[in-house]
Amino acid sequence: MLIARLNALLRRREWLKSASATATSQEQLAASVSRVPKVIEFESKMIDFDALELRSGNHTVRLTVMEADLLRYLIKHDGRIVSRRSILEDVWGLREDTDTRAIDNFIVRLRKYIEDEPSKPKHLVTVRGVGYKFISKAGAKRN
Repeated sequence: MLIARLNALLRRREWLKSASATATSQEQLAASVSRVPKVIEFESKMIDFDALELRSGNHTVRLTVMEADLLRYLIKHDGRIVSRRSILEDVWGLREDTDTRAIDNFIVRLRKYIEDEPSKPKHLVTVRGVGYKFISKAGAKRN
């Protein structure tokens, strides 16, 4: 058990070192993010990336920066499959061999904010064995 904890700490340390050492990756992300509007509306939802807020009806949820970055990236690729590897590299500047379940945890939280039925997602869809897909119009099927 102690070895597992040490390995987890070492992975996190490497993850943080890698994330801080990839300034060019972050600059590329900033450039691609600038192409996504600051306010996005779909269905009855509105996301204000400047305010880090997601509004659905009278309900407002504060997003973390990492949640907003992931959501912005998925929205930028609306209707297209985004691999876990590309999320790790393009959004968080991590190497593809980084073993993390963080993406899954972020998706679960974002589904709670966005989906009417998080257990039956229509907007943040899992593509098994590949990654995720954001679909702005529920029921629309695009690849």
